[in-house]
Amino acid sequence: MILTVRTTRGREKTAVNAMHSKIKNNDYNISSVFTPEDLKGYIFVEGEKNSIEQISNEVRNLRGVIDQEVGVEEIEKYLSEEQEDIKLEEGNVVDVIGGPFKGEEAQIKRVDETNREVTIELLDAAVPIPTTVDVDTVRKKANQN
Repeated sequence: MILTVRTTRGREKTAVNAMHSKIKNNDYNISSVFTPEDLKGYIFVEGEKNSIEQISNEVRNLRGVIDQEVGVEEIEKYLSEEQEDIKLEEGNVVDVIGGPFKGEEAQIKRVDETNREVTIELLDAAVPIPTTVDVDTVRKKANQN
């Protein structure tokens, strides 16, 4: 069964990551969770209805389950794209293109491909503090390989 879960708009990826952590650490009967890039405020969850409702009450940024099953054919258009590989490496200098550090330059200190996150240090910071951000909020500078 696939159900739609409402989320706080703009917090879809955060909610999906939190759900993945809860699913990994608990015994939920949920087989997949995803959020389409172009559909804001919603997550699709495949699994047992009781598990979906239970986890939606436990994860921050989830606003409730829409009690109507979704057919695979209805969400197929969102499933066709494969997530692109991360082409960033430690030491790369990047532009931050989203989040609180937007417009800053940073250097990548660590790449976490599983969670699609990078740990960066801002280049212009007086004291470099490692900060972990979503890989989609940084862009590799054009003059690097």
